[in-house]
Amino acid sequence: MDKISIIGSGRVGEAAAHLLAQKSLAKEVMLIDVRPGIAEGVALDIQECAPLFGFDTRLRGSTELIDIADSDVVVITAGKPRQPGMSRMDVLGENNKILLAIAKGIKQFAPNAIVIVVSNPVDILTYQLWRHTGFDKQRVIGQAGVLDAARMASFVALETGFSVQDINTMVLGGHGDAMVPMTRYTCINGIPIAHFLDEEVIEKIVKRTREGGAEILALKQTSSAYDAPGAAIVEMIEAIHYDRKRLLPCVALLDGEYGHKDIAAGVPVVLGANGAEKIVELDLEPTEAQALDKSLSQLREDLATLAENN
Repeated sequence: MDKISIIGSGRVGEAAAHLLAQKSLAKEVMLIDVRPGIAEGVALDIQECAPLFGFDTRLRGSTELIDIADSDVVVITAGKPRQPGMSRMDVLGENNKILLAIAKGIKQFAPNAIVIVVSNPVDILTYQLWRHTGFDKQRVIGQAGVLDAARMASFVALETGFSVQDINTMVLGGHGDAMVPMTRYTCINGIPIAHFLDEEVIEKIVKRTREGGAEILALKQTSSAYDAPGAAIVEMIEAIHYDRKRLLPCVALLDGEYGHKDIAAGVPVVLGANGAEKIVELDLEPTEAQALDKSLSQLREDLATLAENN
């Protein structure tokens, strides 16, 4: 890629930028932040790592959205962060206003970019960005499922002692308490986890996956997670950059898949050079389908609340 832009130079944006440069996934990484000097400082700090890590990526910082021009991918991490005890929905109103301003800038200055939304609540904001840009739904993706699936795989590895490299997980639905970790599709080198773990331990993993972000926030107090979200962003961009056709759980726009339309939610997608190239529909058992419907119903309620307040 020639250029990747990250809007929001907080800890998630910084972590992603550092990994993108280290992996040489673009000739240029542009960091944008409304706070003067922040993006420039982050860019310079990472740039000075280049001789140590051996990358030639150029990093720049700016306060102006015009500097995302000609980006291949735009990542949005900007927004009000959660504080301990807050849900993702508690920051919806303010982050929606921020996102709409960003959507206008992307539409004007980077109309051909693939956009990855990371800001919370990610399902709602992914839908809002798609609606306000009018982009093809393949080019608007939310990052949540890759992070949630990684967290789930980590917890399975901790419980079983097996290498995380052999663990495959899948998560559907909204990013938060209503997400649907798919334990039936979670395997260790093809063997279902139920072969190794009893139901009580599996339920503990499910609960911990749903509360993964809140657990870190409660422990750190002064910041939410950023290393794992940054790595998840890079996993998605790698799939796009190399056209790998990776099957990854991402927030995508549904158009009849899983019985839902006009909403964005976490589903398995084929991620390649054109973005979310295909949504894969899993065969769900009745309880799984009900859990997914419940999760998406909550998202629709949140969208309705947002519409009422604006």
